[in-house]
Amino acid sequence: MAMPPWLQLMADSLPSLLYAGMMFTVPLTLLSFAGGLALGLVVALVRLFGPRPLVLLVRGYSWLVRGTPLLVQLFVIFYGLPRVGIVFDPFPAALLGFVLSVGAYTSEVIRAAIASVPKAQWEAAYSLGMSWSQAMRRTILPQAGRVAVPPLANSFISLVKDTSLAAVLTVPEMFQAAQRIAATTYEPLLLYLETAFIYLLLSTVLTWLQERLEKRFDRHVAPVGATA
Repeated sequence: MAMPPWLQLMADSLPSLLYAGMMFTVPLTLLSFAGGLALGLVVALVRLFGPRPLVLLVRGYSWLVRGTPLLVQLFVIFYGLPRVGIVFDPFPAALLGFVLSVGAYTSEVIRAAIASVPKAQWEAAYSLGMSWSQAMRRTILPQAGRVAVPPLANSFISLVKDTSLAAVLTVPEMFQAAQRIAATTYEPLLLYLETAFIYLLLSTVLTWLQERLEKRFDRHVAPVGATA
């Protein structure tokens, strides 16, 4: 029995959407989050322990990025910077925009998580002869990680969906693949619903993994405030 035309269209388009997701959406998400997380950690440490000039600099960066739309930032990087001689290909432009955005938001999460660790934990680490870096690595960051995991996981899930904005920079990720197919089949509703379902499925799986990760941290990480 032949499938209905609308179902056949969705079945035919699925491989192209999944291919675009695996080749562009997933790498863009992973690279952006890894780079943004590293940047966020540096910014958070500067905010908490850096000299005042650097503190003012990173606070300005965070204020600018968090106070402007991500779509505008992507347009500035890809379409605006060439006017001053700075040109990026689509994928690097999208990657830069997402890293800067993730870095600004995760820096606030990490800063708050580190600040939530009681001062007594620092004192306990120093009493054991640890240096600042050792105390940070062995005592403070593990406890701060337990606090930071849920919001950081939420940021990652949001990033998966935000990568669809890369379509405006002509990055051939999943949403742009849907746009291309819709332009030739004249069935935008079906294609966009199918794409939305794929994003929904990814978000559901990631949410499940987030819950498992949180439970693992609850079992293996000592509560904040426990003696070192």
